[in-house]
Amino acid sequence: MYALYINKKQNTKMKQIITFSLIFSLIFLFLFSCTVKENTSLEERLQNAIDDGIREYDVRGVSAAVIFPNDNKWIGVSGVSHDTVSLKPDMLFPIGSITKNFVAALTLKLQEEGRLSLDDPVSKWLKEYPNVNSKITIRQLLNHTSGIYMFWSNQKLWDDLKKDRTKIWTPEEVLSYIKEPYFEPGDGWRYSNTNYLLMAMIIEKVTNNKLSIEFNDRFWKPLSIENAYLSIEQAIPDNQAHVFGDNFNNDGSSYDLTFLPRASHESITYGSSGLFMTAEELAIWCNSLFEGKVLSHLSMLEMLETVDIGFGKNKRGYGLGVEVFKKNFASGKFAYGHSGANIGTIVYMAHLPEQHFSVVVMINDFNQDCAHDITKNLITTILKDMDVIGFIPYFDFFPLGVLIIGSTTTLILIIFYNILRRRKKIEKNIKFHK
Repeated sequence: MYALYINKKQNTKMKQIITFSLIFSLIFLFLFSCTVKENTSLEERLQNAIDDGIREYDVRGVSAAVIFPNDNKWIGVSGVSHDTVSLKPDMLFPIGSITKNFVAALTLKLQEEGRLSLDDPVSKWLKEYPNVNSKITIRQLLNHTSGIYMFWSNQKLWDDLKKDRTKIWTPEEVLSYIKEPYFEPGDGWRYSNTNYLLMAMIIEKVTNNKLSIEFNDRFWKPLSIENAYLSIEQAIPDNQAHVFGDNFNNDGSSYDLTFLPRASHESITYGSSGLFMTAEELAIWCNSLFEGKVLSHLSMLEMLETVDIGFGKNKRGYGLGVEVFKKNFASGKFAYGHSGANIGTIVYMAHLPEQHFSVVVMINDFNQDCAHDITKNLITTILKDMDVIGFIPYFDFFPLGVLIIGSTTTLILIIFYNILRRRKKIEKNIKFHK
């Protein structure tokens, strides 16, 4: 009778624990599902994401754009360009290394026309240069598996560059600063602007044209892009978002660099950087390219054939001028594009192929975390609106996370309770036998 009473008491406790855990989970689920159901429109939530982003990181301004699956657009700006001048959607930003994506696309376009091949060795198009293996292929240039030394890792180049910021450097002059390769072609991955400098030289050789002309004829005109300019080859209009920094002096200073002489910097990064665009038109490019409106299906497959970089949660990939972002960048969804930096700016370009939308974020500050987090938050906001938010370990915490945590807590309590129950039973048996 006593044993029956004990069992009933234990069962009652067990039921209380389970009931409490379930009630706890349901209460939190209810409360937070209520808070998640916002009355604001998607456009307002996107605007809040960029407002909050620059406020959190104390950045002057941000320009952003989204192209949705139905080709509708959202364009947003926040903050200032300089002084009290508000940032405007038509202001140009230097997009830095995102220029590589255009160079890679142009290369694939030329392959479609049979004018070159990704498997061509560099020696087919260029003369020999010290520390450049003549067997390196165009593909290895584009996906950074060539092993070629990054020219701006040589401090002497920067020392010489700062002596005359108005000088326009030739590719041959820049190549004279490269040192021994990091590895043999194809034996590793190492990001190097030298790859795209060489690729720009090859394109000029193949087309007998400047990069800016090829961009204009093959990309800008067909896509009705009117505000894209390649520095050094084209004059950049004055409607630029002002940028700030120390002008590579490494002295902690920060001042307006927008219209200071920068020809030396722009010329050494030819092919790897140099384009100026608005957020809207970069988003148009991103969406057009990755939705198959620029290159053939076969070319896109080659562009998106990636080399793995990093391990575990830091694993990502790099294709031909395309970066595959880490999973937590887009709540577990697949996303690719490219990031870029230039004097006083950070830019992100991302496309989610399964959800068919593109996001571009530009800030007039050299703050990688700010641009990264704003882009990530814009993507999360859109995924929430689509009801396709990712799962563990990249789930949206409310309400799914609460439900998972509540269920897990209940399971742990049940297991813990059963362990205690067994332990007491064993102890009771031991006492009985004694």
